[in-house]
Amino acid sequence: MYLLLNYRHNGLFFAHTYIILPACLALASATLLLASGGLGIWVSLRKSALLQGVFVYLLVMVFCLEATAAALAYVNAGKVDSELAPFSSVFQRYTGSSQDPYSDAVDATQKELRCCGIYDYRDWLATPWFNHSGQGSVPRSCCNSTYHTCNGTLELPGLLYPKGCQVKLEEALLFVLHLIIWSSLAVALVETVGFVSVAQLMSDQPLLEYGILDREWA
Repeated sequence: MYLLLNYRHNGLFFAHTYIILPACLALASATLLLASGGLGIWVSLRKSALLQGVFVYLLVMVFCLEATAAALAYVNAGKVDSELAPFSSVFQRYTGSSQDPYSDAVDATQKELRCCGIYDYRDWLATPWFNHSGQGSVPRSCCNSTYHTCNGTLELPGLLYPKGCQVKLEEALLFVLHLIIWSSLAVALVETVGFVSVAQLMSDQPLLEYGILDREWA
């Protein structure tokens, strides 16, 4: 959910959009799992063979979605560095205007992740915005929120966020991907309990007895 909510601002920093696919699949599987949980309660009360079949079908769909999400998360976790390749180019296009999507993405990311620059605040010294502004300061979004007197000046670097945004975003992305992997394992255990429960309910149902009807021949 974190990755999806913040992709509007952080999306420019990713090389490909499929980086959010594991999060989409995990969210879809969570929705189906919630629906199957409600259906499972109904199945335990009604003991309907049709509802049991639908319940098993939903569990299979959740398992497929979670397995796919976990596999994609595992693959993407090893490609985080290459996915964040456009990071430097986004900072180079910074203009300071709130109407500019690149500037808006940089400012929003620095405020949200509490970071400054790519690796640290000194990265701003090599940007066209810093050279053209001539102010000798970095954007105010670099200011540590605990220091209300900070105006971005480089004379007081202690008032700025010490860590770079690429490092922070990489840590956040890896955390989300690893969370998807481990949550998929937890969901698999829950589904196993669901399958066992359905099997127990089906075994308790009496089998239908069939007989041969007598037929009168003319």
